[in-house]
Amino acid sequence: MPQIPEKIHELTVGQLSARSGAAVSALHFYESKGLISSRRTSGNQRRYGRDTLRRVAFIRAAQRVGIPLATVRDALAELPEERTPTHEDWARLSATWRIELDERIKQLGRLRDHLSDCIGCGCLSLEKCVLSNPDDVFGERLTGSRLMPERKEAWTADPHGRTA
Repeated sequence: MPQIPEKIHELTVGQLSARSGAAVSALHFYESKGLISSRRTSGNQRRYGRDTLRRVAFIRAAQRVGIPLATVRDALAELPEERTPTHEDWARLSATWRIELDERIKQLGRLRDHLSDCIGCGCLSLEKCVLSNPDDVFGERLTGSRLMPERKEAWTADPHGRTA
């Protein structure tokens, strides 16, 4: 991995890519989504602060465990500008995701343990499907298929008696 001399306080997009392991296109995408920021030189080239390395590492780690980028952006917005985030900063942010990650682990365990029950079935709308309807939670409220999102807007009749 290329080393960056300590005297260099800003990185080009190529240096940031080489050091972080993220593709240049990914870095541009992260910037377009407000996850990282750069300044522009007089020649309109991007320059990133060294603290961007940790931010990119944080983004990539969050992506690996399935944290949505919008959630990552909100978390990064809480970090201090112009200084490298500390261990305490990262610990505070990552603690907020523990419940969500624990729930995902639980769901993945259920999927692993019951996947063979669904192979060949194809319906995924069984009354008591352990994957799509665990513990028949939908059956307590409704009958029929509950896998499609429910529409929240009200239906109204037009002057010709049709529903819209």
